[in-house]
Amino acid sequence: MTCDLWSFSLDVYSRPGVQEACLSLQASGANVCTLLCGAWLGCRGVRCDESRVLEIGQLADPWHDDVVRPLRELRVQWRDASQVDTPLATLRERLKALELDAERELLGRLERLAGGWPKEDAQHVGLWLQKLAGPAAEQNRDALQVLRVAASQSS
Repeated sequence: MTCDLWSFSLDVYSRPGVQEACLSLQASGANVCTLLCGAWLGCRGVRCDESRVLEIGQLADPWHDDVVRPLRELRVQWRDASQVDTPLATLRERLKALELDAERELLGRLERLAGGWPKEDAQHVGLWLQKLAGPAAEQNRDALQVLRVAASQSS
């Protein structure tokens, strides 16, 4: 299994169906970075409990809300106009790269938070995903299953 969270995330995200699953979860309000962190922790055998889920949320939510989400919203807002405005399309691509950098930073912060949590023998991917998806879990069970399977294949 890939050791660091960023490499794990890239590997999982590149698997068939994962991008679509993540976009569906994101559209329902889930934070894809925390889901990837949960999948990583679950594959490593880290036990999921409410205090750890809370710690992840307390770290990730402000960064996501203040940094990642505004970049994403602006990038999406520019989608149509950038089709006919080349300079705007160039700026949009730079914004997309900045958004990815912000997500990478968030994953790094999550890894620093959770990287030392003790491991067990059992995998807990499904439970991590369920807890971290929050309300989005109910309406996106298939998407969570795609993510769970892809993460398990990565380990």
